[in-house]
Amino acid sequence: MACYLISEIEWLDTGPMQRYLHLVALSKQKYGGRYLVRGGDPRLLEGSGDVRRMVVTEFDSVEHAMRWWNSPEYAEAKAIRQPVTRCRVVLVDGVSERELASAA
Repeated sequence: MACYLISEIEWLDTGPMQRYLHLVALSKQKYGGRYLVRGGDPRLLEGSGDVRRMVVTEFDSVEHAMRWWNSPEYAEAKAIRQPVTRCRVVLVDGVSERELASAA
């Protein structure tokens, strides 16, 4: 079942950002990740606080997502990002076709 990696990122130093974006895109492609949202113009509709850059990536399964997360390719990108960002990353399961049909 598909799963979704949701990242909220605040860049404290944008100097390394382009290198990171290049490496992370290549690594996600290699492991089957597909961007659904990349940046955009987030609007806070409920709650409080600032909304940061949002990225949503779809993977075919949790296993595919975790292979990417633990890959050497992403480790290289993550090492660039971690010192210069505040970031939260959440992995959630998608909804199966059966669940969609029963909700209709």
